[in-house]
Formats: sequence, structure tokens, C-alpha cells
Amino acid sequence: MAITKPTPLFPTYTELAEFSLSDYPQLSSFLDKQPTWMKQHWDWAKDYLLYIGRNKSQHTYVRFRNDIEKFLLWVFMVDKQPVDDLRKADILRYVDFCVAPPVKWISTQLHDRFNLNNGYFASNLKWTPFRQTPPKYDKERVLDPKKYQPSLQTLESTFVALSSFYRHLIDEEICFGNPIPLAKRDCKYLIKDSQVKTISRLTEQQWQYLLDTAVEMADNDPLVERNLFVIATMKTLFLRLSELSERQDWTPLMSHFWTDEDNNWWFKAYGKGKKIRDITVPPGYLTFLKRYREWRGLSPLPSKGEQTVLVEKIRGRGGLTSRQISRLIQSVFDAAFDKMKAEQGLEAAQKLNEATTHYLRHTGASMEIERDRPLKDLSEDLGHSSSATTDTVYVQVERKKRASSGKDRKVE
Repeated sequence: MAITKPTPLFPTYTELAEFSLSDYPQLSSFLDKQPTWMKQHWDWAKDYLLYIGRNKSQHTYVRFRNDIEKFLLWVFMVDKQPVDDLRKADILRYVDFCVAPPVKWISTQLHDRFNLNNGYFASNLKWTPFRQTPPKYDKERVLDPKKYQPSLQTLESTFVALSSFYRHLIDEEICFGNPIPLAKRDCKYLIKDSQVKTISRLTEQQWQYLLDTAVEMADNDPLVERNLFVIATMKTLFLRLSELSERQDWTPLMSHFWTDEDNNWWFKAYGKGKKIRDITVPPGYLTFLKRYREWRGLSPLPSKGEQTVLVEKIRGRGGLTSRQISRLIQSVFDAAFDKMKAEQGLEAAQKLNEATTHYLRHTGASMEIERDRPLKDLSEDLGHSSSATTDTVYVQVERKKRASSGKDRKVE
């Protein structure tokens, strides 16, 4: 039996918090045509996502919304069994579906779920639950949805979201068991990874090209001062993109830089798990902070209680979103790649073409380990729950020894 094209089920958290089904005519029509239990399932998922949106980050809401939406669409349109009746074997069939979904359920572009039209939210016919994207360094690649293949990370994320959903249903006394852990244990697609771990970071030379390019661009165009400041800040203070951007419940301000009684500088960051941490600020970084503030017409260094937004919009009010900051960084990555490729060759510059914003945090942390900074101090700056996490993610000394000892092997 042919599987029809799916419809979006849930909007953004802001829209869901003010949700009225009458404002979504296509979604309302879709749910009205389903058995009563399916509408009830949708209500369960809506309540769960509202809980996630209230208590977790925006990124977590989007990630869990995507996974729960896919799952419910499979339940509604493919399996047609109630969620509280599903067992381990059923979940494994769902994972099979996620590994090879129908082509109609896959797109190669990002589409909004709903479009506002004459006061109503119309379901976007171009939207699909699965998306196939080219690698960052090969954006011109022509994609074939028939060759869609989810990553191990994507599958892991699916299990996390579904398990969280079932735990919520158990807490609400809707379900009396969680089939996800057993299904995950027996999932044939989750391969135990004993590979050599690589860190998504830049080399010393690549980082220097990136920084020098940002300085050169800022010297030639004052508007690029923001780009330079963002890149220097994310690498030196090990920030995640979300920790520098404006969010619903937090806006980074200049007053988040502060000094203690010994005149040491610190930066207050709002990180994962809604935890605020203080990050050490090295004296060498203050040069970039002063340069950025001078461009904005401010005093050389922040003062106590200063309410100036840290990374401000050129037009309009408030701070930049994660996506806007990402674009600032990407423009410098692109320029640095072109420059290094011309001067050092493609192989030397390739990682600049592959790099994402998170490379800056990893690069800064890796360089700190290489200069033998105490792991506990670095772990606290990074916001890791324990130094063991830092050790697992960043320490590469043993790998380097292993690679060195392996070089003496001979073919003959």
C-alpha cells in the first residue's frame, strides 16, 4: 500500500505555547479524519513538547519536536497502533523505517512547517520529516533522496527523544512501560564505536590563518569588527554558539565581563542545563575586547552593571540569534579557506572548508591541553560536569603516541 505524503504536526515552541487548532486548518482537518485515539496521542505529544519548551533550551525543543513528530507520523500513517501498545519489536520496525524512509518523506532543503496566510497557519506542502543535506565542504553536490542514510548520531538522538517521551507518559500514568531501552540494546544499526577519536578542531596554522584573515577583513571594513570579536571570543572563552546569542531567557551583556578582588577578569556564561558558569578571561583577550568596544564607541573595558548587549544587531534592537552569529563566522571561514588554499594548497586548508562554529570551542580547549593546563581548571571553564568528560573529549596524547609507534612498521 502506498504511503501518502506526511503533514507537519507541531509548530515552533512560541507558536505552540499560544496554540489554537482553529488557526491551523489543514492540521485540524488531518486530525479530524483520524481515529479518536490518534487525536489523543497528538494531545499527549503536545503536552510533552510544551514541557520540553518550558524547561529545556530552544535547541532541545527543536530536536525533540523533530523526533516525536516523525514517530507520531509513522504511528498515524504507517503502523496505526497506539503508542501505549507498542513493544520492543515495534520500535525496531520504526527504526528500520527511519533508516530507509519513503522518498516522499525526504527533502533536500529546509522548509518551514507552516506558512502564515491571511491570519491562518497553512501547512507547507514542501515540508518533509526527513532531510538530506550535503556536507558543508561540498554544498554543490546533487543529492539523491534514494541514497538517504541517517548517521549513528541521528539514530542515537532518536532513541533519546523517544525514551524521554515514554518516561513522560509513564509519569503521567498514561503508559506503564518504556520499550525504548530494550529496543536500543537490540538495534542492529547502533554499532559500538572503538575507532580512533578525532576532535573537530583547527591546527595552530589554520587557526592563525582564520584570526589573521578576520583582523585583515576588519581593518578594511569596520563592520567586520563584530566577526573578529565573535571568533576571538568563541575560541578563547570556549563558548558554544548559543552562549553568545540572544535567547528567550538570556541576553549576553557587557556586564557579564567582571573582575574579582585580584583584578582577574571573568566572563559569566549561561550554558547547557540552564547552568551559569564563570570563565577565566586571559589578559591577551582584552586587546580584542577593547578593539571591539572602541568600534562601538564604548569605554575600553566594561563597567559593573553595564547593560550594553554583547553582540548587537546593526539594525534593530537586541542581540543576534545563533543563526546570525553563525553567518558572521562562516564568512570569515570562507575567506580564510580561500587565502590558505592559495598560499598553502588545498590539503592544508581543507579543514577550514569543513569547519563549523563548534570547531572554535574545540580548538581553544585542545590548545589549552597541549600547553598542559590543569584538566580540572579547563573543565570548569568549558562547563563540563566533570574533568573526565574533558579528558574523554579532548586528550589525544595516547593517540599521538600510538600513531608515532606505528610509523616504524615495514611492508617488506
